[in-house]
Amino acid sequence: MFGAGDPDADLMFVGEAPGTREDAVGIPIAGSPGKLLDELLASIGLRRDQVYLVYVLACRPPGNRDPAPTELSRCRPYLEEQVALVEPRVVCTLGDFATKLLRPGGAGIKQRHGQTEVVEIGRRAVHLLPLFSPAAALYTRALRTALEGDVLRLTELLARPAPRQPEREESVDDEPVVAASPSGTATPNEVAPETAPVEPQPPEPEAPDGPQLGLF
Repeated sequence: MFGAGDPDADLMFVGEAPGTREDAVGIPIAGSPGKLLDELLASIGLRRDQVYLVYVLACRPPGNRDPAPTELSRCRPYLEEQVALVEPRVVCTLGDFATKLLRPGGAGIKQRHGQTEVVEIGRRAVHLLPLFSPAAALYTRALRTALEGDVLRLTELLARPAPRQPEREESVDDEPVVAASPSGTATPNEVAPETAPVEPQPPEPEAPDGPQLGLF
């Protein structure tokens, strides 16, 4: 399942994997969890089409089982590429698997929900805010109350500038110009001297036709 929403969104939600209802309709976070997400977004003045929704696992696991470690590792490059393309400033992980995958330390959603930190996802540094998943919050009132309170933190978090981005390695196009130095060795960033223009030479006179007279 592809991500959905605003491709230039400042806010991205990362869920675990599509379920049966999402697989059927082709929309991330659908059904009752999707309605709850829409209500949570409305509480901070946002709509679904103003954010970006994606999963750490692009395909629904058979029987809605938990994602396997090999599946998560194989799908992670696709997630990182979507983060690089959308360039969000804030990423919210929804649930335990997404939280453990995208933040260092291995602590789960129960320990980290509502706590912000800066993490790097692939080539992009973002403000990370772990949240309980809307699906889990539907069945436990305490989780829903915590989720509603944590979402309110997004207003302040979205007002922050993007974190400082990791330094990009120089590509071939970024290599400095190298010119020959007067000593004959190449030195980086040395500007090559301009070549003096060549003065045009007058054409050679053509030899006249017929015999030529010379001196004896």
